[in-house]
Amino acid sequence: MSLYPRLDDLLELRHQAHTLGVPSHHLVNSTFAGLYASVFRGAGVNFEEVREYREGDDIRYMDWKVTARINEPHLKVFREERERSVVLCVDRGPHMAFGTRGTFKSVQAARAAALIGWAASRLNDRVGGMAFGDPLTGLQHFRPARGRRALWQLLRTLTLPAAESSASIDCLAGALQRATRGLPTGSLLFVIADLNREVRELERVLGALTQRNSVVLLPVDDPADWDLPAMGTVTFTGSDGSLLEIDTNDESARADYRVGWEQRRATLARIAHRLNIILLPIRTDHEIHLSLIHSLEQRARSRAV
Repeated sequence: MSLYPRLDDLLELRHQAHTLGVPSHHLVNSTFAGLYASVFRGAGVNFEEVREYREGDDIRYMDWKVTARINEPHLKVFREERERSVVLCVDRGPHMAFGTRGTFKSVQAARAAALIGWAASRLNDRVGGMAFGDPLTGLQHFRPARGRRALWQLLRTLTLPAAESSASIDCLAGALQRATRGLPTGSLLFVIADLNREVRELERVLGALTQRNSVVLLPVDDPADWDLPAMGTVTFTGSDGSLLEIDTNDESARADYRVGWEQRRATLARIAHRLNIILLPIRTDHEIHLSLIHSLEQRARSRAV
């Protein structure tokens, strides 16, 4: 299990639709980008044309009158009124080098960034990114731009090994403050990070972000974040570099461990609700784009109610 993804794999996520039951020559965005557009784009669209239905198209946009008149399935095509700046803020801290099932958090975060980036790019959004948490390189900022250059630069950065460090450096608040500099009002920020932490101090900066922009939080979770396996006495390295010895066979300690995680996640959910932030958790042991599609479908249904 590799700690970092290969760039070719991130580029190939444009063509992963075959696992959705769609022929592989269709872009993944034939399904994913449609959901992305319905959840994250406004209703400001202009009708562009009617064309023949193609396998993988979203049937919600079927033109039933034309279909009935000529007895062949046809689809309405819409064009967004304006482009939007999309910023992918991806955690590269030492705590992302963790994974007990499926893959590492660092790999799953990169895959999520790639899928969202390709979907946004296909909708002609300006896509940029930010990689933070690596003690060696510091914060790396790729300004949103037309085309795929900034997205490609971000994805390449996410494939490079991060510096090894005994202590985790929490740069999330600073990265979020930097993310908004120079961004036009109405930008969309995706924060893909390990959020298994105390998050109350983030509420102020998140609140400032949501005054002018839309924010989506994607916590990257591993099952061991809440379900500590029974492995006997184990020594862990704390976020400050200190060593901590824990008897993982102690059932009461494991129960307290799970309660602690549940309390932190509940706090994050309350903050997100108060600030009208979308919360889309992703897991290391779930296939990434099916997981994102499921989350987007749930979000779309909740908006329709």
